[in-house]
Amino acid sequence: MSTHDDLTPTNDLPGVDAPAPVRETDRPAYDDDHERTPLLERFPGRGSAAAWPLGLLGVALLVGGTFLSWSYTSNVLGDLSVDFYPNGVQICMIILGLVALVMLLAHQGPLHRLGDWLDTAAAVRILGLGALAYMVITLGIIAVRSGGLINVNPGGWVSTVGALLIALSGLMLVSHQSKDPLFAQTSSWVEIITIVVLLAAVLFGATYALGTSTGGAFSLFLVFAFALAWGLAKAGFFTWVGLIAQKNRQVLMLGAFAVAFLFPFTQGGSDENMSIATQVLIFAATALGLNIVVGLAGLLDLGYIAFLGAGAYVGATMSNSAFATIGWKPPFLVVVLIGACFSAVLGLIIGSPTLRVSGDYLAIVTLAFGEIFRFTMGNLDGTNGPDLTNGPNGIPAIPELNFFGFDFGQPHEILGITIGRFANYYFLLLVIAAIIILVFTRLNNSRIGRGWVAIREDEKAAEAMGVNVFGLKLFAFAGGAFLAGMAGTVKAHHDVSVSPDQYIFLESAFLLAAVVLGGMGTVAGVLIGATILKLLPEKLRFINDYRLMIFGLVLVLMMRFRPEGLVASQRRKLEFHEDDEDLAERIEEVHLEEEEAKA
Repeated sequence: MSTHDDLTPTNDLPGVDAPAPVRETDRPAYDDDHERTPLLERFPGRGSAAAWPLGLLGVALLVGGTFLSWSYTSNVLGDLSVDFYPNGVQICMIILGLVALVMLLAHQGPLHRLGDWLDTAAAVRILGLGALAYMVITLGIIAVRSGGLINVNPGGWVSTVGALLIALSGLMLVSHQSKDPLFAQTSSWVEIITIVVLLAAVLFGATYALGTSTGGAFSLFLVFAFALAWGLAKAGFFTWVGLIAQKNRQVLMLGAFAVAFLFPFTQGGSDENMSIATQVLIFAATALGLNIVVGLAGLLDLGYIAFLGAGAYVGATMSNSAFATIGWKPPFLVVVLIGACFSAVLGLIIGSPTLRVSGDYLAIVTLAFGEIFRFTMGNLDGTNGPDLTNGPNGIPAIPELNFFGFDFGQPHEILGITIGRFANYYFLLLVIAAIIILVFTRLNNSRIGRGWVAIREDEKAAEAMGVNVFGLKLFAFAGGAFLAGMAGTVKAHHDVSVSPDQYIFLESAFLLAAVVLGGMGTVAGVLIGATILKLLPEKLRFINDYRLMIFGLVLVLMMRFRPEGLVASQRRKLEFHEDDEDLAERIEEVHLEEEEAKA
């Protein structure tokens, strides 16, 4: 009688090992091939020849519908009641449709070579689903504000059907990507043109987003931007963009500052939009300083807003305000240095004893420092302490800055375009942000920066290798405080007043969230994170009661699906995806190719 073990398959060929017997524990929990197939693979019509023409038809309907009226009434989302004159809401759909068309032509058509490098099927699928969500929300807004779906004109339904067809096409298409975008070799002029086009798109996108007059239109723009970015990311486009950005860093930096410089000229003298822009710059400059402490050195600081406040109070007390308590009125450039140095000294004083602890204890101590600073500023009123800050009332009526006869409070005409008060401060903050970015990048690429990263990864190992752990941690604390103090001196004049209630713990939490959300240790990531966290609350005031809830939900989703941040360095990607050996191999191959090219 043969036993079960006797039935184990063998191979009698010399030099060939017999395959290992299959154990019951190695078998999957299901045996049905249908159950093993991913849901997307089981979609009806998957791989059908009709998928591609169906997508082309959807693009034609989506774009064609935008040239027809979407709404019977003219007071919804601008004016959607005019034929052959699409407004901003409809132009967003035209852009999504054209990008989907490019992906379809790359999948099967004259651009088929592009399809070898990009996952065009995934891009079409995401773009179609995004367009469908956009149209459903748009039809809902029209129905709510105009009294029912009966007021939706044929153009809206045509574009909705087009979006549905694109989504179905994307679900039916099968990707034939055969090459990794990381290894794409393109000419320099193609790379530079791509960078210029992307920066121009950012400029016009920001202009449109700030110019939206209703919360509904801004929310639709967010859906559009998310669908477009996600679709291109799934295709692998941003993988290539990250590669060319590394190769053309100087072009990218110059182009980014050119876009930032041109931004006020696109606002038509709008003080409201420029006020938001200056607040974003102040927030971003401060977050970049915090990025040294948290992103590079790995020190969790929950009281960082105090250093911004210290610089602001120095700028206020040394200003020409009638409520200023210090008689010395030095030039503003001197005030900036004093405010930055004062914040750095505070960083040294607080950091010397507190940096002996780490982790949760450091977070608690820095949180306490932030609250101590706020209460101290409220007590220096001449009653509970020296009369330096006017206590809870703060220092109001801070005059405008004046550089060599240039009054920042007065509008100016440049090339026939009015540059108002907030635009004047915007340009000054742009210079300060450039200085902070320069300092950050130099430190990040220096021996000091590598020491900070070593401390962040493993403090004990860094100390064993001879790294001056305490000295570098203290320098990070003081350096970050110095940069925050610089921004604070300008903030005092921009806000016209300084008071303790401006520097609460929630502001420190938002700064930390900007660093984590954007990408710790990166410049572009922190700028994007700061922009998102400052812009969204301003434009979503119509859901004021739910803004913090939405903000918390976004952070939870980010920590779940992209913990390294929106714009993460390669090092951070590997830290959060240690098991992704393929990613590590790809990055290593790219580095080897770059070194060979340099040699």
